[in-house]
Amino acid sequence: MRIAMGLSYNGQAYEGWQSQLSGKTVQDRLEAALQKFTTQRISTLCAGRTDSGVHGLMQVIHFDTALDRDVYSWVRGTNTFLPADIAVQWAQVVPDDFHCRGSAIARRYVYVLLESAVRPSVDAGRVGWIYRPLKLEAMQEAAEHLLGEHDFSSFRASSCQALSPVKTMTRIAISRKSSTAHSAYWRFEFEANAFLHHMIRNLMGCFVQIGQGFQSPDWMAQVLQARNRDAAAPTFSPDGLYFAGPVYEPHWGLPERTATYDGLP
Repeated sequence: MRIAMGLSYNGQAYEGWQSQLSGKTVQDRLEAALQKFTTQRISTLCAGRTDSGVHGLMQVIHFDTALDRDVYSWVRGTNTFLPADIAVQWAQVVPDDFHCRGSAIARRYVYVLLESAVRPSVDAGRVGWIYRPLKLEAMQEAAEHLLGEHDFSSFRASSCQALSPVKTMTRIAISRKSSTAHSAYWRFEFEANAFLHHMIRNLMGCFVQIGQGFQSPDWMAQVLQARNRDAAAPTFSPDGLYFAGPVYEPHWGLPERTATYDGLP
């Protein structure tokens, strides 16, 4: 049978999702836990790879197995052998034609940014950080230029392996949550049919430039139209980036989000 799982993880200690010779990746830890639980080698596929230091709110994976276990046993049993910073949130039997990556119709990311005169401490590694105030209206105006189908080459890493830089951005939501008189958390939510390597971090670099008043909102359109990575701001920190998960058609019956998503600032 084919099993789908939803995972959450803190990416600080790992070299990204994809298995490496070092063994220090989320996939390596998950497959080791599955092997201990089942006493069989299980290979997994994921909905979206994450880089070193990037977190997962609902990474969806699938694998095939001949073992017949209760779905909740897959959750509890696998979590028994996972480190504290990785947890299976749910498991579900899915049809053989389901594919965690290929069946996704959209993907979502969240970036959490701390605006504060003092660097993060408890949140270190889990939020990006700036010390100059941001202007919400300017960033929202800049976001309008990104909606729809565009060539996002200006926000693409040189190592990107995507076949095409053309993607469709369907949603960008920016909100501010005050913490104290001198600090605030910013939350940037992105949804698109797919993303390029480092695309969100490169977009965040531009949003920060615009929010701090160093560039106008129209500069985002100029960067987009340039189709040249050199036109954009430097790549922003991975610390506050979260893969919020894929979006599937309702007939698959899979959860849309996990509790970890709502637990973010």
